[in-house]
Amino acid sequence: MDKDTGKAFDFRLFKRVMAHTRPYRLTFFGVALSAILLTLFAVLTPYLVRSIIDDAISNRDSELLLYLSLGMLAVLIGQVVFQLLFNYYANWLGESVIKDIRIKLFKRMLGFKMQYYDNSSIGVLVTRAVADMQRIGEIFSQGFFVIVADLLKMLAAASIMLIWNWKLALIVFAVLPVILYATRLFQQAMKVAFIEVRAQVSNLNSFVQERITGMKIVQLFTRERIESKNFREINEKHQNAWLKTVWYNSFFFPVAEIVTSIAIGLVVWYGGLQNIANIGENLAGTIFGFILFIEMLFRPLRQIADKFNTLQMGMVAANRVFKILDTESHIPDTGTLQKDDVRGTIEFKDVRFGYLEDEEVLHGVSFKANAGETVAIVGATGAGKSTIINLLNRFYEINSGSILVDGIDIKDFSLSSLRQHIAVVLQDVFLFADTIANNITLRNDSISLESIESAAKQIGVHNFIQSLPEGYQYNVKERGTMLSSGQRQLIAFLRAYVSNPSILVLDEATSSVDTYSEQLIQKATEKITEGRTSIIIAHRLATIKKADKILVMDAGRIVETGTHKELLKKGGYYSNLYEAQFLAEEVA
Repeated sequence: MDKDTGKAFDFRLFKRVMAHTRPYRLTFFGVALSAILLTLFAVLTPYLVRSIIDDAISNRDSELLLYLSLGMLAVLIGQVVFQLLFNYYANWLGESVIKDIRIKLFKRMLGFKMQYYDNSSIGVLVTRAVADMQRIGEIFSQGFFVIVADLLKMLAAASIMLIWNWKLALIVFAVLPVILYATRLFQQAMKVAFIEVRAQVSNLNSFVQERITGMKIVQLFTRERIESKNFREINEKHQNAWLKTVWYNSFFFPVAEIVTSIAIGLVVWYGGLQNIANIGENLAGTIFGFILFIEMLFRPLRQIADKFNTLQMGMVAANRVFKILDTESHIPDTGTLQKDDVRGTIEFKDVRFGYLEDEEVLHGVSFKANAGETVAIVGATGAGKSTIINLLNRFYEINSGSILVDGIDIKDFSLSSLRQHIAVVLQDVFLFADTIANNITLRNDSISLESIESAAKQIGVHNFIQSLPEGYQYNVKERGTMLSSGQRQLIAFLRAYVSNPSILVLDEATSSVDTYSEQLIQKATEKITEGRTSIIIAHRLATIKKADKILVMDAGRIVETGTHKELLKKGGYYSNLYEAQFLAEEVA
């Protein structure tokens, strides 16, 4: 739809949107019935006005005038009642539909590969899940049903005008093509404009989200003036996109008003001539009725153009949302094995993998970690250490080879079964804007506060948590900004420990922390690695001396394997790395 900007309306896409109303059929048909009744009430008003003028006033019949006036009051009350029902339930239907689509979208995003998020802007995805959803809701509340109701009014008005006086009707119809053509041009121009508006809204959201998240970097490197300039440029593009829609509206609606006035003037002029020429035939009521019908015929055209804009914006938003829903970027969860007891033996067999199709990161990696062993992986940045962890959790699919847990290919496990046996503590710990307790359990109701406190005491972090205001109920705010990096690491260790995993992964878990926190982390590490398979990725080689096995990686290959002492005796890559790090620490 983004590319086909010349196409005024995409019925295939519209049909897909409307398919989401199926669970609410009763409400859908109720709103449609209200639209029909509103049309009936709208037509009755000119009819009653004509009767009042031609029958009651002309014949000086006060009793008939009273009855007709009361009839108009009843019509007015009916219009108010059904307009209220129409507006409420059309909005209710729209909100119900976007609720369903938003749930479907979020569930879809939960299953995407990490690679999808590597290549996607968070700000754009937030726009799709929030702002674009509201635009889809407006298809129902301000778009489709209003257009249908207006079209019914126009059809009824045109039919009755032909029945009343076909000559006057033809005059109105002769003017109608002008406004129809203007409306068509307006719709096409507004579609292109709204596509640009949505693109600029996404760009603006993405820019603001990234700068707020990275505000510390912006201020540290005194980028305020540069980022302010960049924001002004993006904001100006956003403004210009909206101003284009304002310009089209400013041009179209006055033209529509002029055409309407011309049609009314011609009807009054020609109808007046007919009335003068035809002695004995009074066309006053008919002329008044025509004036009301012209408004009923032309005003909906202007509103339809406006509502069609809303419909178009909703369709553009729907297209963007459906593109995400149609994205095939998920790890196939075809495994059926649900294993409660996992010993934790890990084996990589000639595993090859690349984040990009033509750039291989791992070149035939093979190793085995027996159940209960602690295996450390070391190497320079970019050697492929963290990639091994990503593949073990099936965040990405390997190109070739196999990865086994307890001798079973991880593809045979269901994703949930596999991942519930693996706990990971990352270097950059992510905490939600929630309490410490909820960040530890991730709102798993099966983990009680008592078990959290018991686990915290076992790994030596209970006193630290209790020292915080409100203890375990302390809110750490967004991304855990109320805690230091070392404190966040301790929370991550406790989170991993209470999940009671068979396999534990520590990815640079002791880097960038203060000495006191490192001592607590070392104690916690000894406790949580006890009796379970552990993979430790570390730059600081002093932290892995006690590992049962050390894998040394370089450029996506395992170049050395052994214990700390064995590798030092070899005098190879690990020995050189250790000596260089030891000397650097001595100099420091």
